[in-house]
Amino acid sequence: MQQTFPNLELNGQAVDIAVADGRIASITSAATPGAATRPVVPAFYNCHTHLAMNLLRGFADDLELMPWLQEHIWPAEAHLTDEIVYAGTRLAILELIRSGTVFANDMYWYAPAVARAAEEMGIRCAVSMQTIETGGPGHNDPKNVAANAALAGLPRDASSRVFATLAPHAIYTVCESSLRDIAARAKAEDTFIHVHVAETRFEFDTCLKEHGGRTPVAYLNDVGLLGPKTVMAHCVHLTDDDVKIIADTGAVICENQQSNMKLVSGLFPFKRAVEQGKCRASIGTDGASSNNALSMFAEMKCAALAAKIESGDPTCASAETVYRLATRGGAEAFGLDAGEVRVGAAADFVILDPNRLPLVPGFNRTSDLVYAADPSCVDTVVCAGRVLMEGGVIPGEEEIVAAARVAAAKLG
Repeated sequence: MQQTFPNLELNGQAVDIAVADGRIASITSAATPGAATRPVVPAFYNCHTHLAMNLLRGFADDLELMPWLQEHIWPAEAHLTDEIVYAGTRLAILELIRSGTVFANDMYWYAPAVARAAEEMGIRCAVSMQTIETGGPGHNDPKNVAANAALAGLPRDASSRVFATLAPHAIYTVCESSLRDIAARAKAEDTFIHVHVAETRFEFDTCLKEHGGRTPVAYLNDVGLLGPKTVMAHCVHLTDDDVKIIADTGAVICENQQSNMKLVSGLFPFKRAVEQGKCRASIGTDGASSNNALSMFAEMKCAALAAKIESGDPTCASAETVYRLATRGGAEAFGLDAGEVRVGAAADFVILDPNRLPLVPGFNRTSDLVYAADPSCVDTVVCAGRVLMEGGVIPGEEEIVAAARVAAAKLG
């Protein structure tokens, strides 16, 4: 069945967009000349999330990473259940949709609950088969063993709206033999890998000491984990050799500047890695416990500004470059023909309200979206041809919010 979205404005032209079978079937001159139009732009692809951590927004703020994790987050997460994660994930998806995001690359506990929420609410989601070892090397947490088994039947590629990835948490929570096993499995199954890499100076320095002077990037490359289907979150602490390894392997960096700044992990070296090193890159928000939001608008602005400060170059990370990473760059990381509004591309797009103040007067839309806009500018969100929000309304929102409040109360 074909659906038409009339009276839109694309690249300065009044157009009607027809959608069929999840793709943009046609873009034609508007059938109603002179009618008021609304801008249509690509949707966002959030390439590193912990969705259900929306339930921990504002919980244990203003701490360094390891005390935050070990003394506060992990004890709270000990109370998680499948239904709590389901409630938290639905709350996060509401926030994603409201801010024009249609894809999340997620890593969290009770992943089948994440998959269920994403399937029901209509977004695209890479759901993690996570490995995080407790009790010593090789002892994957029992919660993950059961969850990963339940995900075994999910597809492994983004041609399916909800699919599974392999997700070794980090080098400090997964032993070398397990990392090698995951690398071999990913190759055999042609599966994406999602991993935290070089997030903190402590991780970087510890890796040098424990792995023969190798950096986290060099170590992961040596165990076979890096390749074109590997998405590496953070990558704050990189040597020039690391940048070359990433570029040569085709692995994808996902920068998370707001989380990195809040936890004082450091600033992602955007100019050295992306503009000079030509590494593939994307943007993510991390979880709402360390960000504390899932707005790609805010993340884009922070990415652009932090890159300028880190490099000392005001021309670094232009609005056009950052906007592309948040849209087309994220889609390309997962092999999606998306992130652009054109015939044949996936029907993932956002219709804006041109009268919202951050979009006025409108000299440069890309600059407005990166430096000024916020979720209030989003009127309608379409994912794979399905309307997820229209006129600012998401069906079932009140029930989702109420259930999330109940679930969050169980984590304290």
